[in-house]
Amino acid sequence: MTQKDTKGTPTDLSGDAVEEISSNLRRLLADVFALYVKTKNFHWHISGRHFRDYHLLLDEQATQIFAITDTIAERARKIGGTTIRSISDIARNQRLKDNNKESVSPQEMIGELCEDNQQLTRSLRATHEICDRHNDVATASLIEVWIDESERRTWFLTEIMQDA
Repeated sequence: MTQKDTKGTPTDLSGDAVEEISSNLRRLLADVFALYVKTKNFHWHISGRHFRDYHLLLDEQATQIFAITDTIAERARKIGGTTIRSISDIARNQRLKDNNKESVSPQEMIGELCEDNQQLTRSLRATHEICDRHNDVATASLIEVWIDESERRTWFLTEIMQDA
């Protein structure tokens, strides 16, 4: 039997599944926005010997990160859940730490982004497990692509750190 939320979104997932999956998607979305802003911050403020390479890489990574925001939010809505609504909602749900320092070295920037992408990968895997438990193959398959992208970003950043 098909469940419907209060707005009439049809899904064959149970109400508990919708709540657990959408709440995890909300936290993922907040983390993705936090990572996007941090990546753009570092893109804007990078300096030093490898400025051009790092500047371009971080812009490419930020674009990739931002590209999944709409898909995450729309997936939560498709299954009948809700998603974030404001900057303060992002702040309440994000697990990744902001960086508001006036000055950050390129090595610190790369290292912090590497750690954040690794944390995002762990969070994606945990959400995938929840989707598997509730037989939500559509969300799980989206997450698999995002894990691959996050691992690729981590790989690139790790390789850069080898040079430092």
